[in-house]
Amino acid sequence: MPTTIHRSSDNIFRDVGFPPNVAENLRLRSALMIEVRRTMMARKLTQAAAAKLFGVSQPRISDLVRGRIELFSIDGLVIMLGHAGISVQFTTRRKRRVA
Repeated sequence: MPTTIHRSSDNIFRDVGFPPNVAENLRLRSALMIEVRRTMMARKLTQAAAAKLFGVSQPRISDLVRGRIELFSIDGLVIMLGHAGISVQFTTRRKRRVA
């Protein structure tokens, strides 16, 4: 059986079948979660210390570390990063219209 290779859309969530709007939301949330995790690692924080820094409970940090993306919203993650002194910026652009 031949293997078929498909070009990535640069959004793994879209590639595995999520609708475009859901896939983009998941992509943004995962990027923010990764930034929280990177901050924890760079500062060598325990989950308890990270919870204090990000203004949440230790179980919330545990959920984040375990990748429980469904438990986090974009605004909640932006607020967490803000507590750590990290600003978040988004760039928007219009989709190209297809005739």
